[in-house]
Amino acid sequence: MTEPVNLARKLSLFQDHWSPRIIAGFNGHDVMVVKAEGEFVWHSHPDTDDFFLVLKGDLTIELRDSEVKLGPGDLYIVPKGVEHRPVAHGEVHLLLIEPHGTPNTGDEATAAKKVPV
Repeated sequence: MTEPVNLARKLSLFQDHWSPRIIAGFNGHDVMVVKAEGEFVWHSHPDTDDFFLVLKGDLTIELRDSEVKLGPGDLYIVPKGVEHRPVAHGEVHLLLIEPHGTPNTGDEATAAKKVPV
């Protein structure tokens, strides 16, 4: 990486919701930004934790027995194997970090294709 990454500029390059865009790599992990709106699907990641950092907006991470409310600057990590569903109230911008190749739904067959931006 020879230049800094401007998150706002990267987020301005696309409009799709729930389609993570890879902005950098870090020790075998994808650093991504994503725009979210509405409900995502219930899912879990059997082998990895799920990292969420809210950059803009309000996000609720629903768990089967509780929920976690996040606003700008809030970070939450869903432990591996825990079923969850992110719900974006209006448009939400997120920074995500996952091991390279991790499907965003926990299932390769239903996952969004992650592309660099």
